[in-house]
Amino acid sequence: MQSYSQYRAFMAIARASFRSIMSNPSALFFSFLFPVIFIFIFGSFGNGNGVHYRIAVSDYSDTANEVFDSLRTNPLLTIVSFNKADGTTDTVARRAALEKDRISAIISIQRFRDSSGKSQYQIRDTLTNASGNAISALQQIFANIINTITLKHSGSRPIPQVLPHVYSVRQYRNIDFVLPGMLGFSILFSTLFGISFIFFQFRQQLILKRFYATPVSRLNILLGIGISRLVFQLINVVMLIAMGYFLLHFTLVHGFVTFLEMSLLSIIMLLLLLGVGLIFSSIVKTDTAIPLLINLFAFPQMLLSGTFFPIEVFPQWLQTICRYGLPLTQYNDAIRKISFTGLHIWDCGKELGILGIWMLIIYFIAIKVFKWE
Repeated sequence: MQSYSQYRAFMAIARASFRSIMSNPSALFFSFLFPVIFIFIFGSFGNGNGVHYRIAVSDYSDTANEVFDSLRTNPLLTIVSFNKADGTTDTVARRAALEKDRISAIISIQRFRDSSGKSQYQIRDTLTNASGNAISALQQIFANIINTITLKHSGSRPIPQVLPHVYSVRQYRNIDFVLPGMLGFSILFSTLFGISFIFFQFRQQLILKRFYATPVSRLNILLGIGISRLVFQLINVVMLIAMGYFLLHFTLVHGFVTFLEMSLLSIIMLLLLLGVGLIFSSIVKTDTAIPLLINLFAFPQMLLSGTFFPIEVFPQWLQTICRYGLPLTQYNDAIRKISFTGLHIWDCGKELGILGIWMLIIYFIAIKVFKWE
Protein backbone atom coordinates (compact mmCIF):
# COMPACT_ATOMS: atom_id res chain seq x y z
CA MET A 1 0.00 0.00 0.00
CA GLN A 2 1.10 3.53 -0.74
CA SER A 3 2.07 5.34 2.45
CA TYR A 4 0.13 8.46 3.45
CA SER A 5 1.93 11.59 2.21
CA GLN A 6 2.07 14.32 4.85
CA TYR A 7 3.67 16.59 2.28
CA ARG A 8 0.75 16.25 -0.15
CA ALA A 9 -1.69 16.85 2.66
CA PHE A 10 0.23 19.93 3.73
CA MET A 11 0.27 21.28 0.15
CA ALA A 12 -3.45 20.63 -0.31
CA ILE A 13 -4.28 22.53 2.86
CA ALA A 14 -1.92 25.37 1.92
CA ARG A 15 -3.43 25.68 -1.58
CA ALA A 16 -6.98 25.66 -0.26
CA SER A 17 -6.11 28.28 2.36
CA PHE A 18 -4.39 30.46 -0.23
CA ARG A 19 -7.40 30.25 -2.57
CA SER A 20 -9.64 31.23 0.33
CA ILE A 21 -7.51 34.32 1.00
CA MET A 22 -7.40 35.29 -2.68
CA SER A 23 -11.18 34.97 -2.95
CA ASN A 24 -11.67 37.41 -0.06
CA PRO A 25 -11.77 40.97 -1.48
CA SER A 26 -11.29 42.57 1.92
CA ALA A 27 -8.07 40.66 2.52
CA LEU A 28 -6.68 41.81 -0.82
CA PHE A 29 -7.62 45.40 -0.11
CA PHE A 30 -6.14 45.66 3.37
CA SER A 31 -2.99 43.66 2.61
CA PHE A 32 -2.05 45.27 -0.70
CA LEU A 33 -4.21 48.12 -1.99
CA PHE A 34 -4.54 49.87 1.36
CA PRO A 35 -0.73 50.19 1.92
CA VAL A 36 -0.28 51.24 -1.73
CA ILE A 37 -2.82 54.04 -1.25
CA PHE A 38 -1.04 55.24 1.88
CA ILE A 39 2.37 55.15 0.17
CA PHE A 40 1.03 57.06 -2.82
CA ILE A 41 -0.72 59.74 -0.77
CA PHE A 42 1.92 60.40 1.86
CA GLY A 43 4.66 60.11 -0.75
CA SER A 44 3.00 62.94 -2.68
CA PHE A 45 3.19 65.43 0.17
CA GLY A 46 4.47 68.70 -1.15
CA ASN A 47 6.04 67.18 -4.29
CA GLY A 48 9.21 68.91 -3.08
CA ASN A 49 7.49 72.31 -2.97
CA GLY A 50 5.65 72.51 0.33
CA VAL A 51 2.42 74.30 1.13
CA HIS A 52 1.12 76.93 -1.30
CA TYR A 53 0.18 80.49 -0.23
CA ARG A 54 -1.96 83.15 -1.91
CA ILE A 55 -0.88 86.77 -1.39
CA ALA A 56 -1.91 90.21 -2.68
CA VAL A 57 0.21 93.28 -3.43
CA SER A 58 -0.44 96.72 -1.93
CA ASP A 59 -1.16 99.70 -4.21
CA TYR A 60 1.92 101.45 -2.75
CA SER A 61 4.30 98.58 -3.52
CA ASP A 62 7.25 98.87 -5.88
CA THR A 63 6.77 96.06 -8.41
CA ALA A 64 9.61 96.95 -10.82
CA ASN A 65 12.36 95.11 -8.97
CA GLU A 66 13.98 91.74 -8.46
CA VAL A 67 12.11 90.99 -5.23
CA PHE A 68 8.71 91.19 -6.90
CA ASP A 69 9.95 89.08 -9.81
CA SER A 70 11.19 86.46 -7.35
CA LEU A 71 7.88 86.46 -5.49
CA ARG A 72 5.94 86.11 -8.74
CA THR A 73 8.00 83.08 -9.87
CA ASN A 74 8.21 81.43 -6.45
CA PRO A 75 6.41 78.03 -6.64
CA LEU A 76 5.10 78.44 -3.10
CA LEU A 77 3.31 81.72 -3.82
CA THR A 78 0.43 82.90 -5.99
CA ILE A 79 -0.15 86.64 -6.37
CA VAL A 80 -3.88 87.41 -6.47
CA SER A 81 -5.28 90.52 -8.15
CA PHE A 82 -8.32 92.48 -6.92
CA ASN A 83 -8.73 94.89 -9.83
CA LYS A 84 -12.08 96.46 -10.65
CA ALA A 85 -13.43 96.91 -14.17
CA ASP A 86 -12.01 100.45 -14.28
CA GLY A 87 -8.52 99.21 -13.44
CA THR A 88 -8.46 100.39 -9.82
CA THR A 89 -7.96 98.06 -6.88
CA ASP A 90 -10.94 96.85 -4.87
CA THR A 91 -9.37 97.43 -1.46
CA VAL A 92 -12.53 96.39 0.39
CA ALA A 93 -12.60 93.00 -1.32
CA ARG A 94 -8.87 92.58 -0.73
CA ARG A 95 -9.17 93.28 3.00
CA ALA A 96 -12.21 90.98 3.24
CA ALA A 97 -10.25 88.21 1.52
CA LEU A 98 -7.45 88.64 4.06
CA GLU A 99 -9.79 88.58 7.04
CA LYS A 100 -11.63 85.51 5.72
CA ASP A 101 -8.36 83.66 5.04
CA ARG A 102 -8.79 83.55 1.26
CA ILE A 103 -5.35 85.13 1.01
CA SER A 104 -2.54 84.83 3.53
CA ALA A 105 -1.01 88.32 3.35
CA ILE A 106 -0.97 91.73 1.68
CA ILE A 107 2.60 92.81 0.94
CA SER A 108 4.31 96.07 0.09
CA ILE A 109 7.85 96.05 -1.36
CA GLN A 110 9.99 99.15 -0.76
CA ARG A 111 13.41 99.87 -2.19
CA PHE A 112 15.90 102.11 -0.38
CA ARG A 113 19.63 102.77 -0.09
CA ASP A 114 21.60 102.03 3.04
CA SER A 115 24.31 104.25 4.59
CA SER A 116 26.88 102.93 2.12
CA GLY A 117 24.67 103.80 -0.85
CA LYS A 118 23.87 100.18 -1.71
CA SER A 119 20.35 99.25 -2.79
CA GLN A 120 18.31 97.39 -0.18
CA TYR A 121 14.80 95.98 -0.16
CA GLN A 122 12.13 95.83 2.49
CA ILE A 123 8.87 93.86 2.58
CA ARG A 124 6.03 95.08 4.77
CA ASP A 125 3.38 92.39 5.02
CA THR A 126 -0.04 92.62 6.62
CA LEU A 127 -1.47 89.38 7.99
CA THR A 128 -4.13 88.28 10.44
CA ASN A 129 -3.85 85.83 13.29
CA ALA A 130 -6.30 83.64 11.33
CA SER A 131 -3.38 82.76 9.05
CA GLY A 132 -1.98 80.46 11.73
CA ASN A 133 1.26 78.73 10.72
CA ALA A 134 1.37 80.73 7.46
CA ILE A 135 2.68 83.77 9.39
CA SER A 136 6.09 82.32 10.24
CA ALA A 137 6.34 80.43 6.93
CA LEU A 138 5.75 83.57 4.86
CA GLN A 139 8.29 85.58 6.89
CA GLN A 140 10.90 82.94 6.16
CA ILE A 141 10.08 82.90 2.43
CA PHE A 142 10.30 86.71 2.19
CA ALA A 143 13.52 86.85 4.21
CA ASN A 144 15.17 84.18 2.05
CA ILE A 145 14.28 86.04 -1.15
CA ILE A 146 15.65 89.37 0.13
CA ASN A 147 18.78 87.72 1.51
CA THR A 148 19.50 85.95 -1.78
CA ILE A 149 19.12 89.09 -3.88
CA THR A 150 21.04 91.36 -1.51
CA LEU A 151 23.84 88.83 -1.05
CA LYS A 152 24.20 88.53 -4.83
CA HIS A 153 24.78 92.28 -5.19
CA SER A 154 26.66 93.19 -2.02
CA GLY A 155 28.58 90.02 -1.22
CA SER A 156 27.66 90.24 2.48
CA ARG A 157 24.68 88.72 4.20
CA PRO A 158 22.20 91.46 5.20
CA ILE A 159 19.78 91.68 8.06
CA PRO A 160 16.40 90.51 6.71
CA GLN A 161 14.16 93.52 6.02
CA VAL A 162 10.76 91.89 6.61
CA LEU A 163 8.35 93.88 8.76
CA PRO A 164 5.18 91.94 9.58
CA HIS A 165 2.01 93.59 10.81
CA VAL A 166 -0.36 91.02 12.27
CA TYR A 167 -3.75 92.24 13.38
CA SER A 168 -6.37 90.26 15.22
CA VAL A 169 -9.65 89.13 13.69
CA ARG A 170 -10.25 85.96 15.68
CA GLN A 171 -7.99 83.37 17.22
CA TYR A 172 -7.31 80.39 15.00
CA ARG A 173 -7.14 77.12 16.94
CA ASN A 174 -6.25 73.66 15.74
CA ILE A 175 -9.79 72.50 16.56
CA ASP A 176 -11.10 74.90 13.87
CA PHE A 177 -9.45 72.70 11.24
CA VAL A 178 -9.80 69.32 12.94
CA LEU A 179 -13.48 69.32 13.92
CA PRO A 180 -14.94 69.94 10.42
CA GLY A 181 -12.78 67.11 9.12
CA MET A 182 -13.99 64.82 11.88
CA LEU A 183 -17.60 65.68 11.05
CA GLY A 184 -17.01 64.61 7.47
CA PHE A 185 -15.13 61.48 8.57
CA SER A 186 -17.92 60.50 10.97
CA ILE A 187 -20.85 60.89 8.59
CA LEU A 188 -18.92 59.32 5.70
CA PHE A 189 -18.22 55.95 7.29
CA SER A 190 -21.16 55.63 9.66
CA THR A 191 -23.72 56.54 7.00
CA LEU A 192 -22.25 54.26 4.35
CA PHE A 193 -21.96 51.28 6.68
CA GLY A 194 -25.38 51.88 8.24
CA ILE A 195 -27.32 52.38 4.99
CA SER A 196 -25.51 49.69 2.98
CA PHE A 197 -25.92 46.93 5.54
CA ILE A 198 -29.48 47.73 6.59
CA PHE A 199 -30.83 47.83 3.04
CA PHE A 200 -28.89 44.68 2.07
CA GLN A 201 -30.26 42.80 5.09
CA PHE A 202 -33.80 44.02 4.42
CA ARG A 203 -33.49 42.82 0.82
CA GLN A 204 -31.99 39.45 1.80
CA GLN A 205 -34.66 38.85 4.43
CA LEU A 206 -37.41 39.88 1.98
CA ILE A 207 -38.48 42.71 4.26
CA LEU A 208 -38.30 45.20 1.39
CA LYS A 209 -40.35 42.85 -0.77
CA ARG A 210 -43.05 42.69 1.90
CA PHE A 211 -43.01 46.47 2.22
CA TYR A 212 -43.33 46.70 -1.54
CA ALA A 213 -46.52 44.60 -1.42
CA THR A 214 -48.21 47.05 0.98
CA PRO A 215 -50.17 50.15 -0.12
CA VAL A 216 -47.32 52.37 1.11
CA SER A 217 -45.60 54.20 -1.76
CA ARG A 218 -42.11 53.03 -2.65
CA LEU A 219 -40.69 56.51 -2.05
CA ASN A 220 -42.09 56.60 1.49
CA ILE A 221 -40.65 53.16 2.19
CA LEU A 222 -37.17 54.26 1.18
CA LEU A 223 -37.43 57.63 2.90
CA GLY A 224 -38.79 56.08 6.10
CA ILE A 225 -35.79 53.77 6.40
CA GLY A 226 -33.25 56.28 5.14
CA ILE A 227 -34.43 59.30 7.12
CA SER A 228 -34.17 57.40 10.39
CA ARG A 229 -30.48 56.84 9.69
CA LEU A 230 -30.11 60.46 8.59
CA VAL A 231 -31.65 61.76 11.83
CA PHE A 232 -29.39 59.50 13.89
CA GLN A 233 -26.28 60.82 12.11
CA LEU A 234 -27.50 64.40 12.41
CA ILE A 235 -27.77 63.95 16.17
CA ASN A 236 -24.13 62.84 16.17
CA VAL A 237 -23.17 65.94 14.16
CA VAL A 238 -24.96 68.20 16.65
CA MET A 239 -23.24 66.50 19.59
CA LEU A 240 -19.79 66.82 17.98
CA ILE A 241 -20.28 70.51 17.23
CA ALA A 242 -21.58 71.15 20.74
CA MET A 243 -18.66 69.30 22.31
CA GLY A 244 -16.17 71.23 20.19
CA TYR A 245 -17.81 74.58 20.96
CA PHE A 246 -18.30 74.22 24.72
CA LEU A 247 -15.25 72.12 25.61
CA LEU A 248 -12.61 72.96 22.99
CA HIS A 249 -13.62 76.53 21.99
CA PHE A 250 -14.48 75.65 18.40
CA THR A 251 -15.24 78.83 16.44
CA LEU A 252 -18.85 79.53 15.40
CA VAL A 253 -18.50 82.99 13.86
CA HIS A 254 -22.20 83.85 13.84
CA GLY A 255 -23.17 81.67 16.78
CA PHE A 256 -26.43 79.76 16.41
CA VAL A 257 -26.86 80.84 12.78
CA THR A 258 -23.51 79.24 11.92
CA PHE A 259 -24.57 76.10 13.76
CA LEU A 260 -27.80 75.88 11.73
CA GLU A 261 -25.94 76.38 8.46
CA MET A 262 -23.42 73.67 9.38
CA SER A 263 -26.32 71.33 10.19
CA LEU A 264 -28.02 72.11 6.85
CA LEU A 265 -24.81 71.42 4.96
CA SER A 266 -24.43 68.13 6.86
CA ILE A 267 -27.97 67.13 5.82
CA ILE A 268 -27.04 67.70 2.16
CA MET A 269 -23.95 65.52 2.55
CA LEU A 270 -25.95 62.85 4.38
CA LEU A 271 -28.51 62.71 1.55
CA LEU A 272 -25.68 62.26 -0.95
CA LEU A 273 -24.18 59.41 1.07
CA LEU A 274 -27.61 57.85 1.45
CA GLY A 275 -27.66 57.41 -2.33
CA VAL A 276 -24.18 55.85 -2.30
CA GLY A 277 -25.31 53.38 0.36
CA LEU A 278 -28.35 52.40 -1.75
CA ILE A 279 -26.06 51.69 -4.70
CA PHE A 280 -23.70 49.51 -2.66
CA SER A 281 -26.54 47.55 -1.06
CA SER A 282 -28.04 46.81 -4.49
CA ILE A 283 -25.00 45.69 -6.48
CA VAL A 284 -23.37 43.31 -3.97
CA LYS A 285 -24.16 39.60 -3.83
CA THR A 286 -22.93 39.02 -0.26
CA ASP A 287 -22.55 41.24 2.77
CA THR A 288 -18.78 40.57 2.86
CA ALA A 289 -18.37 42.68 -0.30
CA ILE A 290 -19.95 45.77 1.29
CA PRO A 291 -16.90 46.77 3.40
CA LEU A 292 -14.67 46.52 0.32
CA LEU A 293 -16.86 48.89 -1.71
CA ILE A 294 -17.14 51.30 1.19
CA ASN A 295 -13.38 51.33 1.71
CA LEU A 296 -12.71 51.87 -1.99
CA PHE A 297 -15.07 54.85 -1.97
CA ALA A 298 -14.34 56.29 1.46
CA PHE A 299 -10.61 55.84 2.14
CA PRO A 300 -9.39 58.05 -0.72
CA GLN A 301 -11.77 60.74 0.52
CA MET A 302 -10.65 60.33 4.11
CA LEU A 303 -7.02 60.84 3.06
CA LEU A 304 -7.34 63.26 0.14
CA SER A 305 -10.25 65.57 0.96
CA GLY A 306 -8.64 67.69 3.67
CA THR A 307 -9.92 65.66 6.60
CA PHE A 308 -6.64 65.46 8.52
CA PHE A 309 -4.39 67.91 6.65
CA PRO A 310 -4.81 70.61 3.97
CA ILE A 311 -4.88 69.34 0.40
CA GLU A 312 -2.40 72.10 -0.49
CA VAL A 313 0.37 69.72 0.60
CA PHE A 314 -0.25 67.71 -2.59
CA PRO A 315 1.03 68.52 -6.11
CA GLN A 316 -1.26 70.67 -8.24
CA TRP A 317 -2.61 67.85 -10.42
CA LEU A 318 -3.64 65.86 -7.36
CA GLN A 319 -5.25 68.95 -5.80
CA THR A 320 -7.46 69.24 -8.89
CA ILE A 321 -8.61 65.63 -8.45
CA CYS A 322 -9.23 66.26 -4.76
CA ARG A 323 -11.35 69.37 -5.41
CA TYR A 324 -13.56 68.02 -8.18
CA GLY A 325 -13.39 64.25 -7.89
CA LEU A 326 -14.15 63.86 -4.17
CA PRO A 327 -17.45 65.16 -2.76
CA LEU A 328 -16.12 65.15 0.81
CA THR A 329 -13.62 67.86 -0.20
CA GLN A 330 -16.52 70.20 -0.97
CA TYR A 331 -18.14 69.44 2.36
CA ASN A 332 -14.92 70.03 4.30
CA ASP A 333 -14.15 73.29 2.47
CA ALA A 334 -17.68 74.66 2.87
CA ILE A 335 -18.00 73.69 6.53
CA ARG A 336 -14.70 75.44 7.36
CA LYS A 337 -15.70 78.55 5.45
CA ILE A 338 -18.99 78.71 7.32
CA SER A 339 -17.63 77.95 10.78
CA PHE A 340 -14.48 80.10 10.85
CA THR A 341 -14.18 82.58 8.00
CA GLY A 342 -17.66 84.04 8.49
CA LEU A 343 -19.19 83.06 5.15
CA HIS A 344 -22.80 81.92 4.93
CA ILE A 345 -24.03 78.82 3.16
CA TRP A 346 -25.18 80.88 0.16
CA ASP A 347 -21.59 82.06 -0.23
CA CYS A 348 -20.49 78.47 -0.89
CA GLY A 349 -22.06 78.24 -4.34
CA LYS A 350 -19.14 76.38 -5.90
CA GLU A 351 -19.08 73.71 -3.21
CA LEU A 352 -22.88 73.30 -3.24
CA GLY A 353 -22.90 73.15 -7.05
CA ILE A 354 -20.35 70.33 -7.16
CA LEU A 355 -22.21 68.45 -4.41
CA GLY A 356 -25.41 68.91 -6.41
CA ILE A 357 -23.79 67.41 -9.53
CA TRP A 358 -22.53 64.48 -7.49
CA MET A 359 -26.01 63.96 -6.02
CA LEU A 360 -27.65 63.89 -9.47
CA ILE A 361 -25.12 61.32 -10.72
CA ILE A 362 -25.41 59.15 -7.61
CA TYR A 363 -29.22 59.06 -7.51
CA PHE A 364 -29.41 58.43 -11.26
CA ILE A 365 -27.27 55.33 -10.72
CA ALA A 366 -29.22 54.37 -7.58
CA ILE A 367 -32.55 54.45 -9.46
CA LYS A 368 -31.09 52.21 -12.16
CA VAL A 369 -29.57 49.55 -9.89
CA PHE A 370 -31.84 49.49 -6.83
CA LYS A 371 -33.50 46.14 -6.18
CA TRP A 372 -36.41 45.27 -3.93
CA GLU A 373 -35.48 41.59 -3.66
